[in-house]
Amino acid sequence: MKKTFGASIASIVAVSGIYAAEDLSSMFSEGKAGGQIREFSVARSITDTRPAGDDYTRKANAIGGFLKYETAELHGLTLGTAFYTTNGFLLGSPRTDYTVVDPSLLGPDNEDYSILGEAYLQYKRGNTIFKGGRQKLNTPLAGADDARMLPNLFEAYLLSNTDIPDTTVVVGHVTRFAQGTFGRVYNGSNLANQMLSATSGYSAVDPRNQVGSFENMGKYAVGTATDGVSVASATYTGVKGLKVQLWDYYAYDILNAVYGQLDYSMAFGMVKPFVAGQFIKEDDLGDKLLSNLGGDGKIDSLYWAAKAGLTVENLTAYIAYSQTGANKSSDAPYANAIITPWGGMPAFTQGMVTRHMFLAGTKASKAALSYNWKGFGPDLSTALYYADFDMADFNGYTSDDASEAGFDVIYNTGFVENLQLRLRGNFTSDYFVADNGAVDWDEYRFIVNYNF
Repeated sequence: MKKTFGASIASIVAVSGIYAAEDLSSMFSEGKAGGQIREFSVARSITDTRPAGDDYTRKANAIGGFLKYETAELHGLTLGTAFYTTNGFLLGSPRTDYTVVDPSLLGPDNEDYSILGEAYLQYKRGNTIFKGGRQKLNTPLAGADDARMLPNLFEAYLLSNTDIPDTTVVVGHVTRFAQGTFGRVYNGSNLANQMLSATSGYSAVDPRNQVGSFENMGKYAVGTATDGVSVASATYTGVKGLKVQLWDYYAYDILNAVYGQLDYSMAFGMVKPFVAGQFIKEDDLGDKLLSNLGGDGKIDSLYWAAKAGLTVENLTAYIAYSQTGANKSSDAPYANAIITPWGGMPAFTQGMVTRHMFLAGTKASKAALSYNWKGFGPDLSTALYYADFDMADFNGYTSDDASEAGFDVIYNTGFVENLQLRLRGNFTSDYFVADNGAVDWDEYRFIVNYNF
């Protein structure tokens, strides 16, 4: 499970405190540099049975990653910066033909790009931590979504406090968003594609070209600049095996989103069952700027989900179910949809690519099985899953049900320290269906990560 922002910051400070500096000079000389080199290859074979459609396979290869430097702590103060880059190689021609070159690893027009993705100040006093500036976030409805070459990044100013026993409180404000490369799989060319993008974690305006720079939160999401997104949360872990978190995101003149999640686990010898529940409640605000995306801009939506599973030694299995309210007509396509334009994707029932569970009226289910093979020697983990999406009328995107199966294999090599090899695949059925045909695909990804 992803850490909350407060837990992540606490762990960073716990480590950096070991390297506390005595003066300004040693603050920088005792700082730490690190990063990741990533090579990513993807191939998607698409079947399009619509009359004007055609079958094709698009591919891409890129190398890049990030280089980060963080100073040692001086009187509670730490500074950090990170440079991110992605660079294509062995690409098809022309680069701008998206039936030839997959857009999810590169920048506008499938070109290379680099960005100063992190530049922050962090200050700790007692149980309070402030972090301000460009940074990576992993919160339920605003997150890195690091699924391709470069993650989503944010300009944010957040305060975390742990004075209340077993409780982490976070308050702050997010002003700008730098979309990562994954968002480029969406194009916003019509209302259906806008709906898909806005409910899958990205902008409905122009996600294919809004990459490589920090944009105002509102301008990125709906095409109009706003005052950003204020956030507040509380996470409680005071009961053994229990974690409860509640988040509120106030996106000025767009919507207010409340996210809640409860996780509970037990242990009976080698058998460790667990259950979890989550909900999202969204309501439109102010100028109803969602109308920029089509319809009347109104939203009054509720998503809920439940998950149950167990772990037996190195084997984990679970099932999950989720549901959103249905729309009554096509005049207000966003009314019961869950809009997540800033990368947040916490749903228990999402597929690797298929994220239809946030479209209006969707009943989604997922089953997953994973196994860690360390007991047999190699540091290897494997996972299989199947997700099914029962689609309702007037969901704004597809006219029929959809499904996705997939696998994930992760191998942490022993012959090169900190080198990870990863192979992933997803196979969709009726991802998009119209009266005159459907779109499906088989996709494979190969990723090499070297951390230093």
